[in-house]
Amino acid sequence: MESGNQTHVSEFFLLGLSDKTELHPFLFGLFLSIYLVTFTGNLLIILVTTSARHLHTPMYFFLANLSFSDICFTSTTIPKMLVNLYTQDKTITYEGCLTQMYFFILFAELDIFLLSIMAYDRFVAICHPLHYIIIMNPRLCGLLVLASWIMGVLDSLLRSLLVLRLSFCTELEIPHFFCEVYQVIQLACSGTLLNTIEMYIATGLMGIIALIGISFSYSQIVSSTLRISSASGKYKVFSTCGSHLLVVSLFYGTGLGVYLSSAATQTSRANAIASVMYTVVTPMLNPFIYSLRNKDIKGALRNLFGIVNFNE
Repeated sequence: MESGNQTHVSEFFLLGLSDKTELHPFLFGLFLSIYLVTFTGNLLIILVTTSARHLHTPMYFFLANLSFSDICFTSTTIPKMLVNLYTQDKTITYEGCLTQMYFFILFAELDIFLLSIMAYDRFVAICHPLHYIIIMNPRLCGLLVLASWIMGVLDSLLRSLLVLRLSFCTELEIPHFFCEVYQVIQLACSGTLLNTIEMYIATGLMGIIALIGISFSYSQIVSSTLRISSASGKYKVFSTCGSHLLVVSLFYGTGLGVYLSSAATQTSRANAIASVMYTVVTPMLNPFIYSLRNKDIKGALRNLFGIVNFNE
């Protein structure tokens, strides 16, 4: 077997979503539109939650952080993909690949932590309403977000350092539209046992345990809601939590599915297409999901645009 080991490489090749060059203009327009909608929608969520004083609550504080994370999350992958589609150049430098991998892991895990925190926030608000202000105080909210950043930074740094120790073969084609960590370590000629162990442990601890926490929070919410006698009270609870549940379902359903099945299937291109759902589509949908049925955010948006029009 001629592996052609080399201790250092200068670049990788991102094969993208399709080899058909006639589809590239369509893909470029599609993902450019998605990126602009994602960036604008999440930026508006940040603006309205920070400018409207009545939205200065824990729920909207976490939502603003989630929107910021989603902007960064999509910005780690889509701009490079757009450049590659436009220039017909599939290369990404070794340093660029590691950087993209680092920030992708960081903001993906930050999303996971924030979704878990938001579930806990709804649990406290619904199951312990009299103690909500005391429990979800500004200090605790800040510490929860800070802890999420610290854990995300440490794990993404660890994974990047583990990739740095690898030597790669001459086959440097990544069947993906970004430097996905599992696909990168598959190209290594040196031992990848540590990388694989860390990847699945981190996925288990930060993904599955977080999902268990979300499930527990909502089991308590459902149990508490069933004890509410009025139909309007039940509807209010479910309408408040429905948006978050939908986002969690989209993110976890596609994200965990792709990562847990990646070791069992060889259809890497299919995994790349499936990963579009949680890396691109879910961040785009989040602002719509959280705002369409939220009177507070819709009212704040009208006020924001009213101020903009008045100034103009």
